[in-house]
Amino acid sequence: MTTLVTGIGELTTCDEQWAASGAAPDEARLGTLRDAALVIDSSSGADGGSGIRPTGESAMSTIVWIGRREDAPAADHRIDLGGRAVIPGFVDSHTHLAFAGDRADEFAARMSGTAYDGGGIARTVAATRAATDDDLRALLAARMRELRAQGTTTVEIKSGYGLSIDDEVRLIRLAREVTPHVTYLGAHVVPPEFAADRAAYVDLVTGPMLAAVMALPEASWPAYVDVFCEPHSPHAFTADEARTILTAGRDAGLTPRVHGNQLGHGPGVQLACDVGAASVDHCTYLTDADVDALAATGTIATLLPGVEFSTRSPYPDGRRLLDAGVRVALASDCNPGTCASSSMPLMIALAVREMRLTPAEALYAATVTSGASIGVDARVRVGAAAQLAVLDAPSQLHLAYRPGVPIARALDLALAGGGLPR
Repeated sequence: MTTLVTGIGELTTCDEQWAASGAAPDEARLGTLRDAALVIDSSSGADGGSGIRPTGESAMSTIVWIGRREDAPAADHRIDLGGRAVIPGFVDSHTHLAFAGDRADEFAARMSGTAYDGGGIARTVAATRAATDDDLRALLAARMRELRAQGTTTVEIKSGYGLSIDDEVRLIRLAREVTPHVTYLGAHVVPPEFAADRAAYVDLVTGPMLAAVMALPEASWPAYVDVFCEPHSPHAFTADEARTILTAGRDAGLTPRVHGNQLGHGPGVQLACDVGAASVDHCTYLTDADVDALAATGTIATLLPGVEFSTRSPYPDGRRLLDAGVRVALASDCNPGTCASSSMPLMIALAVREMRLTPAEALYAATVTSGASIGVDARVRVGAAAQLAVLDAPSQLHLAYRPGVPIARALDLALAGGGLPR
């Protein structure tokens, strides 16, 4: 079955073949086409289920034609967007959605001056361990709906709120039911029961826990291994501990990722570059050597502005990174402690206002570069999966221009009119 999506006032493809002549470099990368249309085939399932499954659709859909509205071919069905903008669906490449419980009181305390050091994670671990599988499935399903309602079509989910063999295995198994982009984060923090013997916990994470994770059926395997490398937190891991954990995961076939340089200057960025990590996330405190290493290795720096917003911390200097040639991604870090928001439009607005990215750079970071960090090509092009977001606005500029206004949502072909308000 094919569907013609027409009446697109502005189509952002992030494919430079559609770049206007004379466009500035950051605008040219967006590959903008005006008065556009595209045709989607819902019978092919191009990406094998890489994205968040649209409501009512049994398989993912494929883009089979892109062009000017007046040149559009016939199709079985037709959706007219009435001049709305279409962009690649957001790729949220850093989330902690597999959890139970609530820590709103910690947010209130931080707004009154209490510093964040990672200690509250233990509260979420306790609540998550106490939750049933069905409880966690229901929470994950609700969060998937929340993501799509804000334009996110692809998401990575970490474990890390189990911190025991059985609970980490369970979180990975449940996360894999909703996304293939899952990260083993047994090394989120050292749990209280191991506080007096950190070495024993590192041995557990790199030995029996990792073995149990990789003993899951292949369809439930994670793709990544991650560690919170942060010497400024007594609960997180040192450089040596983190290297041991990442090396063990890499030897098991998992690609490294790193939480690094969040609370102060530290070894996380250099470690990520050394071990060939797909990305190093946070990057709030960077030396010139850190920036040079990121640029030289091509390691993606994933910035998480919702964390700075929610912890009243300094924002990373995104402009400095981009000007140095670093690949910059944006993600939400949605979690119960330091960023309870799953809104990628909010992350774009914060990156523009606080990190000195242009609106074009922020959109590219939240789609293409974020996708690259989890092996997803987010560009809108023929043959690609139809992972699209529609804006109730004429241009992608409104993502930063109208912060807090719910203008973005994923395009759902199974719903009347694409699920858009009339």
